[in-house]
Amino acid sequence: MEVIFENASLQARMATLQLEYGEAVHVLHPNQIVAFQGMPELREDALMKLPGMYRKKRLIQSRVRGPGQLLMGLPEAYSLAVVPLEAEDDLLFEFRHVLFYTEGVTFTTHLQSVKNTLITQDLVKMQFHGPGTLGLLTAGPLHQMALDPKQPLFIDVSCLVAYPRQANLRLCVYGNTLASQHMNYHWEITGHGHVLMQPCKPDPKLDEHMKSDSLLRRIAREVLPFGGVFIK
Repeated sequence: MEVIFENASLQARMATLQLEYGEAVHVLHPNQIVAFQGMPELREDALMKLPGMYRKKRLIQSRVRGPGQLLMGLPEAYSLAVVPLEAEDDLLFEFRHVLFYTEGVTFTTHLQSVKNTLITQDLVKMQFHGPGTLGLLTAGPLHQMALDPKQPLFIDVSCLVAYPRQANLRLCVYGNTLASQHMNYHWEITGHGHVLMQPCKPDPKLDEHMKSDSLLRRIAREVLPFGGVFIK
C-alpha cells in the first residue's frame, strides 16, 4: 500500500491510500473516508469486537481491498501520520489514535494499573505486530522524542501516543509547588528507544469520535438508516 499526501500545506490532513490487488486496509474511523475509487464490493463493513467498541467508542469498522484508492480526510487541527511497523517493534499505542492498519498486522493488549486507568481513562494499551503500516490520528503533527535511561522525560498524559513496552512510566507532576498545583498529570518516562506524541492537547469538540457519547446514541447513529445525518 502506498500513502500519498495531497498537499504538504494541509499539515497531513488529507491523504490517498493506493491499494494494489491482494492488498487490504482496515479503517477504524470509516467516517473519515471521503472518497473511494474502486468496485463497490471491495468495501466490507463489520461490527467491531466488544473491546474495540469500548476503546474506540465506535461500532463499525471497514475493510477495503484493492485494487482501488481511498481518500482520507480529517477534521481541522487533526493530522494523519503514517508509521511503518517491523516485526521487532515494541511500541505500545493509545488505541483511540489508530485510524487504520494494513492487512496482516496483528495486535495484543496490555492492561494498565488501576491508578493509571483512573487517571488516563484508558484500561489497555495496544501493541501492534508487523510488518505493516499504521495510520495515526493526532492533534497536530506526530512528534518523536528519544528516551534516556537516567534523565526522565515528562509528557502530558493527554499528549502521549506511543511508548516502548520496556520503558519505565510513572504518573506525576513536577516543578515547584506552584507549577505542580496548576498542571495536568504527566508521565515521567525513562528507558531506551523513543516515544511518539501529539504536540497539541486534543479538543474533543473537533471530532465526535474522540469524545464520550452515550451508548444508545452511538448505536442509533450507526444502525439506523441515515443515523449519522439526523442524530448529532
